[in-house]
Amino acid sequence: MLRRLYPDQPESFAFTPANQEWAEAQISKYPEGRQASAIIPLLWRAQEQEGWLSRPAIEHVATMLDMAYIRALEVATFYFMFQLQPVGSLAHVQVCGTTSCMICGAEDLIAVCREKIAPRAHQLSADGRFSWEEVECLGACANAPMAQIGKDYYEDLTAESFARILDEFAAGRVPKPGPQNGRFASEPAGGPTSLGGKASEKHNGSVALAVTLGDTIRRIDGSEVPLVTPWLGKGRERPRKGAATKEPKPANGLRVDETGATVQEAPAKTRAKPKAEPAAPASAEPETPPPTLEGPRKGRADDLKRISGVGPKLEALLNEMGFFHFDQIAAWTEAEIAWVDAKLEGFKGRATRDDWVGQAKALAAGGEPGTDQS
Repeated sequence: MLRRLYPDQPESFAFTPANQEWAEAQISKYPEGRQASAIIPLLWRAQEQEGWLSRPAIEHVATMLDMAYIRALEVATFYFMFQLQPVGSLAHVQVCGTTSCMICGAEDLIAVCREKIAPRAHQLSADGRFSWEEVECLGACANAPMAQIGKDYYEDLTAESFARILDEFAAGRVPKPGPQNGRFASEPAGGPTSLGGKASEKHNGSVALAVTLGDTIRRIDGSEVPLVTPWLGKGRERPRKGAATKEPKPANGLRVDETGATVQEAPAKTRAKPKAEPAAPASAEPETPPPTLEGPRKGRADDLKRISGVGPKLEALLNEMGFFHFDQIAAWTEAEIAWVDAKLEGFKGRATRDDWVGQAKALAAGGEPGTDQS
């Protein structure tokens, strides 16, 4: 299926402060130079914020990750989880149309969508609150036909029960997800044939959580839970209500360290004073900067993004440092490369690792990186 960007695009995109903080925390999970690994969670967060992925949102995420725009666009258009056109402001309905659901009545559900929402898939309802589409298998075949609305599955549907669910959402209520025919989970429709003990719970685990949260169609906005980033040494989880907030007291020679782990405490009389660690010598910063220019020659800079590993952010940084042309980079000596690597805040070591000099030599000679110009 051909997936294109929506023709009517907004002028710009920016994360909310809470989502920006969340996005930066996700990027920090990955080693330097591998920030592009965060592309899917950041695109998903942008979609959760706006409801769909616009071109400015895709490009904004690409810039944050120092990726070429086309690379981020490839991800956004490949995965059907990303909506490339506006969706209903209240709910987007995904009806499974694969074999099991089709046999069990998916076409009847699609007819309800055409009647109650819009005649065509991806078309907004008259009030702009709903949209729908037919999707491939959602993995609930034993409970066919089914649909995903927001975060939750609505299973064992009929045209009547599905229409009632849509009416409930339109009225501002959140109907109970899960099986709609009285089944507890995905046991045989005629009742369990093994493990026949009656479940003590009112709902299965997934439905119970959905009922407790009551946020089936609420989009993530960054205010759900405290941002927890233990790998950055901050953001430890808040204590539950009623939980003790005092530090645990040592007992039986045990203590709780700063990470929350229980460790054996050394006896007080034999505990030796820790030796002071010798101060690490400050590493001398390379002092061999390469020649720079105040601006591009004849007012036209080379497209440095043609160097593999250089995205829009790094190109802008190189331009600020006075590098505009391939032949400048191709002439760097080892000492000059070390100077540049030390100056690339957030991207240190990139010039050496990606062999910018070798790539620039090929580009300056009119070829492409990796080609033999001899």
